[in-house]
Amino acid sequence: MVVESAVGEVAFLLGRLLFGGVLAFMGINHFGNVDEMAGYAEHKGLPAPRLSVVGSGAMLVLGGVGIALGVVPVLAAGALAVFLLVSAVTMHDFWAVPDDQAQDEMTGFLKNVSLAGGALTLLAVGGANWPYSVGVALF
Repeated sequence: MVVESAVGEVAFLLGRLLFGGVLAFMGINHFGNVDEMAGYAEHKGLPAPRLSVVGSGAMLVLGGVGIALGVVPVLAAGALAVFLLVSAVTMHDFWAVPDDQAQDEMTGFLKNVSLAGGALTLLAVGGANWPYSVGVALF
């Protein structure tokens, strides 16, 4: 068991819903702005920028829903952590942009790194029984 009190169970559920919901929303945003995001991805040098946007959107939606519902939490949290760390470095390279763009890129970088920290925390408890979850797991 991840938590040992009713209040803790509800707090853990709310945290999962907020964390997973925000990530899933970010993924849905990818699908609504494919052209704009693909242009940005191309500018950052990603290969197959349109496919990268759609693929990352799918990962965010599936990972976010997986966390929120407690479906394959180890896979969902692990995939999100890797994606967030890779995208922090490749898409938000504040150290390599002009000064007028550095603050925005640093904010994006720090957002992704902090979200990756949350994903790693959930990965650490992914093998435990999560309260109020669908309970489908691979590990």
